[in-house]
Amino acid sequence: MTETPANTALWPAPHASGAVTATVHVPGSKSVTNRALVLAALAAEPGWLRRPLRSRDTLLMASALRTMGVGIEEGVGPDGSGEAWRVIPSGLRGPATVDVGNAGTVMRFLPPVAALADGPIRFDGDPRSYERPLNGVIDALRVLGARIDDTTVGAPGALPLTVHGGGALEGGRVEIDASSSSQFVSALLLSGPRFNQGVEVRHVGGALPSMPHIRMTVDMLRAIGAQVDEPESGGEPNVWRVTPGALLGRDLTVEPDLSNAQPFLAAALVTGGTVTIPDWPTRTTQPGDALRQIFTEMGGSCELTEQGLVFTGSGSIHGIDVDLGEVGELTPGIAAVAALADSPSTLRGVAHLRLHETDRLAALTKEINELGGDVTETADGLHIRPRRLHGGVFHTYDDHRMATAGAIIGLAVKDVQIENVATTAKTLPDFPELWTGMLGN
Repeated sequence: MTETPANTALWPAPHASGAVTATVHVPGSKSVTNRALVLAALAAEPGWLRRPLRSRDTLLMASALRTMGVGIEEGVGPDGSGEAWRVIPSGLRGPATVDVGNAGTVMRFLPPVAALADGPIRFDGDPRSYERPLNGVIDALRVLGARIDDTTVGAPGALPLTVHGGGALEGGRVEIDASSSSQFVSALLLSGPRFNQGVEVRHVGGALPSMPHIRMTVDMLRAIGAQVDEPESGGEPNVWRVTPGALLGRDLTVEPDLSNAQPFLAAALVTGGTVTIPDWPTRTTQPGDALRQIFTEMGGSCELTEQGLVFTGSGSIHGIDVDLGEVGELTPGIAAVAALADSPSTLRGVAHLRLHETDRLAALTKEINELGGDVTETADGLHIRPRRLHGGVFHTYDDHRMATAGAIIGLAVKDVQIENVATTAKTLPDFPELWTGMLGN
């Protein structure tokens, strides 16, 4: 197990002296990068992954796949167009030990892959990873024919665990409750083409969060030759079917991480400035694309141009009543902006955030209120009444989106200090440098 070192250093969040005008090149999407790595590792031939994100979560995924026998070569793409990873599939094998850190995609996407390996694969991670639910994946894999030991050390349905790979998995039909994480569905779909019978996943629980991430999984599967039937294209509600078959090696370019563009777009909204994000896709399944509408409703305006997405703040920030069930990862940044608005906000549909890197609803409530805010938790979200905020320490709980939320508040509130801003390296390397560069510091 690798434990993240304690980091209590305080980072003075830069305060904006005026309207921000900047172009910010946001690194690649973590969600796309880690899905692409899994699919390339399961393909029948080598493939290229261009402009991958290099962050803690993606490097953990690459390292995990290497320990299971997959070749991943880092270098420059075949046309010299920048950083690329060449993924060379090979026989998945154990024994091996996978360090998941606190990466939900690693701890959930790889046990189905491990079920296809020859030999045992042990999964372990940071202390917080032991508290994050895995039962949806574990129980489903057992139904599909896998042998998993999850009771030796911790509680059942969680890390640490060992998947005893048998070189293949029968697959077939399975019912799961994925209301705590859409990653349970994506995990089974990603490996489904390699199961003998493919897989049919039926969600039988409450509201399914983060649907854009499932759409992303389906689109990426189809792009490399998989046949997928899903509700969006006229299939049965809450049912996904993947047909068994070979996956093709592809040359994939990773989109910028639109959720990680959030703090920079928020900077334009908070300061009444203009921020341009190059390479914003015209069509995408990333949840971050919803920021165009949400932040416009909160007082900004945006335009997709040849230069990218150009977002401009009006100088006023309005409260919002919004269901974020499909885009829950945007909640911390929206909460930060809402705390600076001219009217109250209600953020709904995000009860599942209590099971993320930290309990994000409790953490946001505590940290904003300790700066003088007025935030209350609801059954499935937050109610935020703007108040005049003051400086203080904004704790991050080893959660990258808490750190960027604190930085947003710091633009408008003097003397905010972010505890452990280094946690942003989970998905957004060099955030402090990007942030100060945006401000011209």
